[in-house]
Amino acid sequence: MEFVGTALAEMTMPQISPLAGEPIERADAERLAGVLKALADPARLRLLSLIQSAPEGEACVCDLTAPLGLSQPTVSHHLRILTEAGLLEREKRGVWAYYRLVPTAIATIADLLTPPRKRATKKAR
Repeated sequence: MEFVGTALAEMTMPQISPLAGEPIERADAERLAGVLKALADPARLRLLSLIQSAPEGEACVCDLTAPLGLSQPTVSHHLRILTEAGLLEREKRGVWAYYRLVPTAIATIADLLTPPRKRATKKAR
């Protein structure tokens, strides 16, 4: 079983942090803002949490509608935005789609938003 995702976060994330002390390029700022915009929604944050905490680390749309209290089309819309942002991978099984987090995507975002001095302290521990 293989998950296929866009993993855009890995391919398009800026190489330099906006907090690194150097100005971030406009295109990099726009890419990072797009991913952060995908995260900046309570339903999407809950989706990431629900998927990560699922027993196999993956969840079907059918498992996510009730906990969110949203319709299947609305949940699918939010999942599509998270997938396009490179935060989720999607696998189609029959009529259902299963989603799992792209582990490196969240780590990349955290690194980009952690000031270099804090990052060095964190890794030294």
